[in-house]
Amino acid sequence: MPVKLDSVPVSVASGSQPQTQLELESICEGNIAIAAIDSPSPANVDSQKQSGVAIFTTTFLTIFLAEIGDKTQLSTLLMSAESHSPWLVFIGSAAALITTSLLGVLLGSWIASRLSPKTVNKAAGVMLLLISLMLFWDVVQ
Repeated sequence: MPVKLDSVPVSVASGSQPQTQLELESICEGNIAIAAIDSPSPANVDSQKQSGVAIFTTTFLTIFLAEIGDKTQLSTLLMSAESHSPWLVFIGSAAALITTSLLGVLLGSWIASRLSPKTVNKAAGVMLLLISLMLFWDVVQ
């Protein structure tokens, strides 16, 4: 069955092969090119899981190390000491951190869908520079 992709005729062959594998044949300047589309093999699934584990681990370690000793942790420590209800303070602070992280992820994915990575990097650099200048100005005065 001929199919047109980008003005190049392509025929899809569906012989005795499984449904998860298709061979596409296209004629490009007299040469025949064959591309196979395979279902994910167990090795591919394992590498996807490993990359997911790597993403999770990197994110966890980065946020964990960045949050140690910050004002949020110190505030939580003081609130726990004052309230004598450490588990309620833990639940409240955990819910707040999860909510702010969710907002960060949602905003980040929204920005990534509308702007190029180069633009996002430049904007982040400019914002960090402005914050640094404002902090420096506060110290000088």
